[in-house]
Amino acid sequence: MNSAALVGCTGLDILSALQAIPQKPTIYAIARREIPSATSNTKPIIEPISADWPDKLRNLATTPEVFLSALGTTRAQAGSFEAQRAIDYDLNLALAKAAKDSGAKTYVLISSAAVSAKSRFPYSKMKAELEDAVKALEFPHTVIIKPGLLVGSRQDLRLAEAMLRTVAKGLGAISKSWLTDWWAQDTDVIGRAAVAAALECSEGKREKGVWIVGQADIIQIGRQPRE
Repeated sequence: MNSAALVGCTGLDILSALQAIPQKPTIYAIARREIPSATSNTKPIIEPISADWPDKLRNLATTPEVFLSALGTTRAQAGSFEAQRAIDYDLNLALAKAAKDSGAKTYVLISSAAVSAKSRFPYSKMKAELEDAVKALEFPHTVIIKPGLLVGSRQDLRLAEAMLRTVAKGLGAISKSWLTDWWAQDTDVIGRAAVAAALECSEGKREKGVWIVGQADIIQIGRQPRE
């Protein structure tokens, strides 16, 4: 991997996982605010207006070989489901199209487990619709990461999620994670799995097409040492 672009990925430790690659690829990190963990090979693209991000992606100095997105918000943060969909679906899809236009060969999306286009729950249906939409773009490699509950340091917690994460952390600590791996994953493991999957694609170790990375795969890929 010579270069990568990403959005929404600092909270899932994807940026730090990219920065840990020994070959030091050029990393274009698109964000609203300054990135505190920037390195010499990290090129922050700071744009407060997220609607302008697709154009920023199309006009990078070099074509990103890989594009990764963990972009998303909550209904509470957005103010309504319609506003949430504008980010989680509309902006994500616009960025995926911009990545395809710019020549990216591998697209990595952080989605969620157990989503369905037939779901009665708007969030689950929206996530499934996004998965279908990015598959239809037919990148040479499309990787969809489908974690369960996210365990880690996140600021956008709802009360129920915060309680579940507390339970997951406790169970993980006393069981060396085997009581939680099947329903909750650490954000750093998810981040390493996303980057490891992207590397496998860019290095020609995966057949072209769509690769669904479920929770068991996340644990296996995200915890294995990188050669």
